[in-house]
Amino acid sequence: MTYQRSNPKPLYRVGCSRIVGQDENGNDKLGNYREIGAVWPRKNGKDGAIMKLDIVPSEITTHNAVVFLMPPRDNQQA
Repeated sequence: MTYQRSNPKPLYRVGCSRIVGQDENGNDKLGNYREIGAVWPRKNGKDGAIMKLDIVPSEITTHNAVVFLMPPRDNQQA
C-alpha cells in the first residue's frame, strides 16, 4: 500500500490512551496519550485514507485502550 507523501501533513494523527481504571460514575479513566501513527490521504484523489501505525499497543487487542484520531497541529510536521 502507498500513501500520499506529497502532502506535508497527515489528515489525522492517531493516538492511544490506556484505560487505567474507572471514576466514581463508572466512566473509564485514561492514562497518558501517546501518538502511535497517522492517517494519510490516498494517492490520485482516491476516496478514503490509509492509516499507518508505527506501533500497536497490546492493550488495543484486549479492549484496554482507546484510540483517538486528532487533526494535525499547524506547527507539527508529519
